[in-house]
Amino acid sequence: MAEEHIIIIGAGHGGVQAAASLREEGFTGRLTLISADPELPYHKPPLSKAFLKAPDAEPQILKAEAFYANQDIELRLGISASGVDVQNRKIMLDGGAELSWTRLLIATGARPRVLNVPGSDLQGVFSLRDCADARRLREGTAEAQAVTVIGGGFIGLEVAATMALAGKTVTVVEAADRLLGRAVSPRVAGFMRSYHEGLGIRVLTGTGIGEIVGTGGRVNAVVTETGEQIASDAVLVGIGALPDTALAEAAGLTCDNGIHVDASCRTSAADIYAIGDCVSFPHKASGRRLRLESVQNATDQARIAAKAMTGHHAEFDAVAWFWSDQGDRKLQMAGLAFDVDREVVTGDEAGGAFAVFLFSGARLVAVETVNRPGEHMLARRMLAAGFSPTEEEIAAGPAAMKAALERLTAAG
Repeated sequence: MAEEHIIIIGAGHGGVQAAASLREEGFTGRLTLISADPELPYHKPPLSKAFLKAPDAEPQILKAEAFYANQDIELRLGISASGVDVQNRKIMLDGGAELSWTRLLIATGARPRVLNVPGSDLQGVFSLRDCADARRLREGTAEAQAVTVIGGGFIGLEVAATMALAGKTVTVVEAADRLLGRAVSPRVAGFMRSYHEGLGIRVLTGTGIGEIVGTGGRVNAVVTETGEQIASDAVLVGIGALPDTALAEAAGLTCDNGIHVDASCRTSAADIYAIGDCVSFPHKASGRRLRLESVQNATDQARIAAKAMTGHHAEFDAVAWFWSDQGDRKLQMAGLAFDVDREVVTGDEAGGAFAVFLFSGARLVAVETVNRPGEHMLARRMLAAGFSPTEEEIAAGPAAMKAALERLTAAG
């Protein structure tokens, strides 16, 4: 009988966690982790913040190189998978090599959404998804005086704050009517806008891009749809991401806003699993099929997939949570704010440390906090337990909510 061979395509947070979890679950067969990135797998969140601040900063690795050798994980860097043969259980690699698998895990992540306007290919126009992108952005903004960020999501605002605190003139241009429109409540979005404006950043919302212009092949201005020219030595395009489903689609896997998986991360093909930013999955708490771009979502799904791939019953049911560090503001979100009709605010919004409890009817569905990490952790516990505090318990503070949660837990 041929040796079992699990191949993981993609060595981001999810792929690396899946490899580690497979060994923890007792898988002793051949295990191969394939990454198109030549770097040892690394943390991606710092790329928009700390990595940009220091010219000699290196990526923060996820696992030491010795980990892969000690766990007998064959790590193949700088190699892309060019195809998946579902029927014959093979993957094709760039250069023509083939590898056979008994089970396959796809963790290809997402790719930046492209800005389709004239001039988007000029020198000095950047996107940010991996370490190579971050190095180009860091080098390209080192001497820049004026930086324009197109897109008011997490990555755009993290970079904007980093650049403003480095003394650069920064403009953020967002097509929607507010910042962070898909990520946080209007209250928190408004707070973050005021914070960025307090850093000296000019924020334009409800503003589209007409073109990017330059001289000698290099950018010198961004032109809005209304004709305003914004002087720019460098431009970051951060207008969202799309699931990287090219391999899956070519292989005939069902895809719909990502690779379609069930609660155990199984795709439409036998013995092929998928996790992370590239998948859409059934989200139990909201009753919806979702695609989430989140480190924690990817690693949680990796653990579920590893259990399923080793014959254990496991279904994904984790509380979604996210974070974004923008300057000295730590924004943390727990849960997903669907069908919100009521909010309760605690803390000191004017002082920059507060929490917003978001309800759908009587049910707590999400909590957003700014510089209140303890409340964020409590929110995750409450959401995981299905506990919805009353307004009186919220007003009484974290200790009262914790006590009420513990009473519920003790009661079974």
